Amino acid sequence: MGEALSSKLPVRQNSPSPKSGWDSTEHAFHVPLDILEEIFLNLPAHLVVCVCRLVCHHWKDVADNESLWRQRCRREGYNLHESSKVPSDWRFFYFMCKKRRNLIKNPRGEDELQGWTIVRNGGDGWRVEKPMALHPNTEVQTNFVTSFRTCTKSQLIDLVKEGYSQAFMDEIQPHIKVSDWYAPRCNCKYNMSVKLLHSNNRVIQEFTPETIHLLEQENHRWKQMIHVFKDYGPGVRYVYFEHGGRDSVFWAGWYGIRLTETSIELCPALDKQNYESNSG
Repeated sequence: MGEALSSKLPVRQNSPSPKSGWDSTEHAFHVPLDILEEIFLNLPAHLVVCVCRLVCHHWKDVADNESLWRQRCRREGYNLHESSKVPSDWRFFYFMCKKRRNLIKNPRGEDELQGWTIVRNGGDGWRVEKPMALHPNTEVQTNFVTSFRTCTKSQLIDLVKEGYSQAFMDEIQPHIKVSDWYAPRCNCKYNMSVKLLHSNNRVIQEFTPETIHLLEQENHRWKQMIHVFKDYGPGVRYVYFEHGGRDSVFWAGWYGIRLTETSIELCPALDKQNYESNSG
């Protein structure tokens, strides 16, 4: 019976030997370059880097090819500010655009004064409170407020520690967008200063507008200060930001300028939003 059963089983013909070409992983995953690149362009970028490029040498070559990342930038709208400033590493450029973020820590005061260095703490000093007027961004539920003598605070941003290499900063010189929101409680003053610093702390560019005087009659309305640093040349390694103010009536307590939603962003690609320096 065993012989009869075995005679009915299908016989596998021309089975490849263990030494045939099919034992090559790279051969099994070989896909034409243009097709593979199109597949990678439709996958999340982190999967291309962390998974796909580890499959075989062929896939790694495609995942590392600058044409892939240049095309990815084009499709996702990450266009250069200037055609003369072409990145030598398109993949790095892509991820710097993708991961654009606010470099200011604790911009709204949700963690009290953590992340900030108090430069001057006049009068009754700095305080965090709830906004007196609705902010354009409804997620803003706290703000800093100054007292009857000058209060200022600062942050120093180390761009290399934030992931922006020296070569990238010197080669691309991404626009550096600064934004700060301020509003009066009574008659008060507002000051802001931003400096781009070399590694030796030499000032490369600076934005320090004149003191802004605000009146209580402005109904606590929020205003925005915006400035964009451009064409600042090589060497920028730090961004120093400082702001503050005081009330103009010298009342005890916290009746000075209110500040929140401070931000500093590096913008390697052309921003779709039109931004210019303004004070309101």
